[in-house]
Amino acid sequence: MNIKPLADRVLVKPAQAEEKVGGIIIPDTAKEKPMHGTIIATGKGTKDEEMTLKAGDQILYGKYSGTELEFEGEKYLMMRQSDVLAVIEN
Repeated sequence: MNIKPLADRVLVKPAQAEEKVGGIIIPDTAKEKPMHGTIIATGKGTKDEEMTLKAGDQILYGKYSGTELEFEGEKYLMMRQSDVLAVIEN
């Protein structure tokens, strides 16, 4: 990965949206944005707030959190650590 977030930002790979619900195929325009994903890369944090997240963490985030970006054909979200609502533990 050639993208390195700065300060308290994290790069997230959103989970895929559901394609089917009960045997009904959902068109792209009706799919809800997923609100969970995997952290790909993190910044080092700031002097006031250390980075507690790490690459590989499964997270939940708000519906309108982050900035969408596309890199090498893949879609990602760049957001601040404070936009992350929770870490999913298995």
